[in-house]
Amino acid sequence: MMEKLREMIEQFWLLVVDVWEKGLLETSLGRIFVALGIVLVAVLVRGLFVRIVIGRLKGLAGRTRTRLDDEAMAVLERPMAFIPVVVGVYFAVDYLGLSGGLKLFADRLVRSLIVWVIFWAFRNLVPPLSLVLRQLEKYFTASMVDWLIKAINVALMFIGAATILEVWGIRIGPIIAGLGLFGVAVALGAQDLFKNLIAGMLIIAEKRFNPGDWIKVGGEVEGTVETIGFRSTLIRQFDKAPVYVPNAKLSDNSLINYSRMSHRRIYWVIGVEYRTTVDQLRTIRDGIEDYLRRTDAFDTTPAVPTFVRIDRFSDSSIDIMVYCFTRTTAWGEWLAIKEALACEIKRIVETAGAAFAFPSQSIYVETLPPETPEVFVPENERGLSTPPPKDVGAAR
Repeated sequence: MMEKLREMIEQFWLLVVDVWEKGLLETSLGRIFVALGIVLVAVLVRGLFVRIVIGRLKGLAGRTRTRLDDEAMAVLERPMAFIPVVVGVYFAVDYLGLSGGLKLFADRLVRSLIVWVIFWAFRNLVPPLSLVLRQLEKYFTASMVDWLIKAINVALMFIGAATILEVWGIRIGPIIAGLGLFGVAVALGAQDLFKNLIAGMLIIAEKRFNPGDWIKVGGEVEGTVETIGFRSTLIRQFDKAPVYVPNAKLSDNSLINYSRMSHRRIYWVIGVEYRTTVDQLRTIRDGIEDYLRRTDAFDTTPAVPTFVRIDRFSDSSIDIMVYCFTRTTAWGEWLAIKEALACEIKRIVETAGAAFAFPSQSIYVETLPPETPEVFVPENERGLSTPPPKDVGAAR
């Protein structure tokens, strides 16, 4: 009985050893646990690596005068902190000693992680490097630089994905060729999309407007440009409602860019009463013109015209035209200048002893109709009844 029990225990132990050695996918469980331990240690070392290595690099970057390296280290911290994990996975795979298909899979996995970390770092470097690209705004518009930055991001993601696919043995060439044929089919049904995309490029190339400009598109919208996208442009109306306008409409239609005005115009017609004398008219005209020329808010140089003239005789008034330009183009400042001008004109008119006209009509009667004899109308025809005789009343 004891011999049989001893034999069964030995067989069970041999079974445990066999399971331990063969483990998972012909790999010893001991090696698997050790490999997992290596990855776990790499994850734990990650924090130490961040504090020592990255902290040292940040200190070196802080000693330089430029801010570019400081911002670069700030965005590279997370990708660099993943490096110990990738190294741990590599050591774990090497310790496992895989063979055949498993070795190929593990090798591709490690390569994919390395590619991912590299392009992750490059992708994070784009915002700091965009500060350098902003210097191109001297030659290009801000929107064109934004598009360039977006194109770099898309290119990095595409190249990274293509590299990982190549690592796994998936050829990117046939995929691109297939996408080309698919793109032809899509292009036939997405003509408006490509039309808006090309229109957006033309808007940026022509520098029609930039983000922050106040524009007005006839029959479409008026407001402030916020972003110029690939397909449409976001315009914020003055009631703060966003409007997305296709780029094709902004490219094909005429628009007014108020932000590029050099001056803002004031064009008024002021009507005074017809009883205003010539001297009063000239006093009003000279007073308004003197105010415009001595106020710095108005530009009275030959660069822009300035007119204060007695213009015409209207139906109810003598009109004085005021045509001038302000130096500021800001709407709020322009309104304040207009208000001050309106108050000054009222003071000038009242000081001159004149008054503003309002729509009215005068009727002149040259002759009255000739006098005619009054027609006698009897009392009973005027609606009066003849009183009854006294005797009749007495009989009653």
